[in-house]
Amino acid sequence: MGQSPKQTEFAEMNVLEEMICESSLPKNSMSYQIMNRIGEREMTRASSKRKPSILKRTILVASAAAVLGGTVIGSGFVSPVMAATLKQIPGIGVLFKGTSEEAVHTAIKQGILSEPNLSVTHDGVTLKIANLLYDGTRLSFLLEREGVDLPSTASPYISKDAEIVGGSDEYVKSRQVAKEDQVKGYIEMPRILVDGQEVKFGEGGFGDYPQQDNAYLVELTKDLELPDQFELTIQANVTKVNETFEFKVPVNVANKSVVVKPNDATKSDGQFSYTVKQLDISPVSTRLVLDSQGLVPASPEQSGDYSASMVYYELVDDQGNVLTPRKFGYFNSKPKTEYHIDELFSPVNRTPKSITIKPFTLTVNNKDWSVVGHGKNSHGDKTYLTDLEMIIPIKP
Repeated sequence: MGQSPKQTEFAEMNVLEEMICESSLPKNSMSYQIMNRIGEREMTRASSKRKPSILKRTILVASAAAVLGGTVIGSGFVSPVMAATLKQIPGIGVLFKGTSEEAVHTAIKQGILSEPNLSVTHDGVTLKIANLLYDGTRLSFLLEREGVDLPSTASPYISKDAEIVGGSDEYVKSRQVAKEDQVKGYIEMPRILVDGQEVKFGEGGFGDYPQQDNAYLVELTKDLELPDQFELTIQANVTKVNETFEFKVPVNVANKSVVVKPNDATKSDGQFSYTVKQLDISPVSTRLVLDSQGLVPASPEQSGDYSASMVYYELVDDQGNVLTPRKFGYFNSKPKTEYHIDELFSPVNRTPKSITIKPFTLTVNNKDWSVVGHGKNSHGDKTYLTDLEMIIPIKP
């Protein structure tokens, strides 16, 4: 169950790419240039067959501020305040925005969501575990910090032996600070173990939680192979504090999710096709796993100076409710002919009779990769591929 340095590198790079993809970046910014360089990468590194050429931890330096996401495991008492307010947390956090109160209570009852209320203090700094979640797809938790007053929680320092991708020499040097000269109180990337073994995962995020001061969020997603019952160990180090902050949390989850693996769930228009491999439905999230291949269909508007993006997928429950994707990535490159999609969406309020999958594309300007219709409240103008829609029956 141990995680290699290569997997850690992949996870960190995935999250950084996601943040840059979702940001509105000036075309001359460092982050935009980095995205152009990595735009040809796989949608998820966990499924990529390529191997990294170095064993050293690689850090991608982006000019945009890093905000990393997180998920974790849970058992324990949950206060009424938590039950009433968790559903307000935006999708970047432990739960999706708009998660119903009923879903929160169901997650608590099943042991998916908890508030361990464990704290450790060393040298005047206190770390507390809050909002622990595990539903079989996501493993996440929030670390709250007390005892220091700093503008952020995540350590800004870069190790002297780290391999750097991007970033100016001045930027890197300013962050390669000797331990004795670092500011006290920043949280370094925690070590996470299940039953004494390091967790293996395909993608994850570690860093500041922007909705709350002095809070650090950890989220592990994709390729989690964990039992329903285990002991979670979290080991966190804080700059200028010698002792390690260690937490042990028992996790016992009942009925994590409904897992649907449909047979022959393939749609094709002759050139492009996709096959749904799996749908996971839990009180706090919906997960879609599929493979696609072939040339992306293009509408008449997607010709000349414009072209079709990669194919995205919209999920709609049997009541007509559209499920919100946890992230929406833009890629500054022509679509590939093969993709492996493994994405999280908001939960349905109950187990639906069916889920409809509605593929669509965006219209992209070939000159600067801008998306037609993209704005504050829109990912862009969608062109639905109605001939490729699919209905997946759900058996409770």
